[in-house]
Amino acid sequence: QVQLVESGGGLVQAGGSLRLSCAASGRTFSRYAMGWFRQAPGKEREFVAAITMSSGNTYYADSVKGRFTISRDNAKNTVYLQMNSLKPEDMAVYYCALENSGAVYYTAGPYDYWGQGTQVTVSS
Repeated sequence: QVQLVESGGGLVQAGGSLRLSCAASGRTFSRYAMGWFRQAPGKEREFVAAITMSSGNTYYADSVKGRFTISRDNAKNTVYLQMNSLKPEDMAVYYCALENSGAVYYTAGPYDYWGQGTQVTVSS
């Protein structure tokens, strides 16, 4: 099994920054991808960003391009999401996810493991 533990959420004013972390433990894979999704109340879970852990290729939703940066530390099996210029519409529960074949998907279904989520609140 795989455990994903997120941290770094909190309350920030609009225009501010937060960095989320997601540490993976347990079973290891030779090739895998990790992604961040978010879900606001009454809305579906949506893709935010993803990274392939072997090559470091990154992928972003249009709504966060230029503001968010995903990165990884393979030695720590950890992925980060640096969020800058936060907007009230970024407010949501952010989830970390792992896809164990190394492919990146823009929908939540194909991801095999999920963290418990961390709340990001942006005040206007």
